[in-house]
Amino acid sequence: MTGTGALRSIAVVGASLAGLAAVRALRGQGYDGEIVAIGAERHEPYDRPPLSKDFLTGRCAAADLALGDPDEDLAVDWRLGATAVRLDAHDRGITLADGTEIRADAVVLATGARARQLPGTGGLAGVHTLRTLDDAVALRADLAAAERLVVIGAGFIGAEVASSARSLGLDVTVVEALPVPLAGPLGVEMGTVCAGLHADHGVRLLTGTGVARLLGSERVTAVELADGTLLPADVVVVGVGAQPNVEWLAGSGLELAGGVVTDAAGATKLPGVVATGDCAVSFSPYTRRVTRTEHWTHAHEQPAAAVATLLGGTVDNPRREYAPAPYFWSDQYGVRIQFAGHRTDGDAVRIIEGHPDDRSFLALYERDGQFVAALAMNQPKLFTRWRRQLRVPAAAPALMTPGVSA
Repeated sequence: MTGTGALRSIAVVGASLAGLAAVRALRGQGYDGEIVAIGAERHEPYDRPPLSKDFLTGRCAAADLALGDPDEDLAVDWRLGATAVRLDAHDRGITLADGTEIRADAVVLATGARARQLPGTGGLAGVHTLRTLDDAVALRADLAAAERLVVIGAGFIGAEVASSARSLGLDVTVVEALPVPLAGPLGVEMGTVCAGLHADHGVRLLTGTGVARLLGSERVTAVELADGTLLPADVVVVGVGAQPNVEWLAGSGLELAGGVVTDAAGATKLPGVVATGDCAVSFSPYTRRVTRTEHWTHAHEQPAAAVATLLGGTVDNPRREYAPAPYFWSDQYGVRIQFAGHRTDGDAVRIIEGHPDDRSFLALYERDGQFVAALAMNQPKLFTRWRRQLRVPAAAPALMTPGVSA
């Protein structure tokens, strides 16, 4: 399948950030045919990062989250509140939950991910996850009437919710199974620094412990830890990661391994089908790993590469791998945390500006004498300068991953 002229209709499954970015890339790269965008949520595309911060604290409204531009005419048939349940690889037919069949010449998969649930908590009032606008609306209402919050999981979402709840005056306890929060993405040394933010603001952080069960008949009243400790709670937020929305693709012929497997340019095993955003497991030339990247920047930028692959590539718009240094940020307790690059255990960490105790510093990660990643707290300008210096490591593997074809 080559050139935009071979395609008359494209279905984009997923109507969040990656789906909207794919639609914009299709139009921006010259595709002028029919686009149908299918979204499980009833809302038009909206920005998710503020859900755990400004929206939760009431500093912004739902209307402020809109990603669409009212002056932008993308000529898209939006099918919102519609869940895809099956993909037919032979004719690229998509079946919706209500039985509707949608046929397309090509498909962009951008179905994202959903929050992981804590087993045994279904139906218990006061227990929340935070992934969608509806999640945030329900959580905000519960926090308004609460005094005590327990957050299970000290990752970025858990930490941001704890920060927001603390600013609202709640008594907050965060429970983390690992000895050091964020040790995976940041390393033990810098994870320890981030953990200190909780203590700075009167939040109790319990690490190296698991949750045995939640107590309460109809509404949660307490969290019981593995060691028997009871934590009284009016509200519980579970922040233990996300899982990709790909179950509906079973039997489609796509390779599924913790997501839809693609190469660095978004190509899957099926011709005419690409995947992007949180639902895709992609090869990264930068990290030299196949991984699922859940960060906002990835979902915003990578769809352009997947769309170029889908359209077949031209002289003016060649097929290309998506190969920037990974980047993410988090706002906690008034501190902007930014990270770029990829760290591994054994990397040396060197502070080149400020001091961690002041919550304003820049740290470089170095491996074999080479700069491989940067972490900053409240140093946005300096961080940006160093981020620009990150490059794809030499001798990166070829574009294609075995078993994947455009």
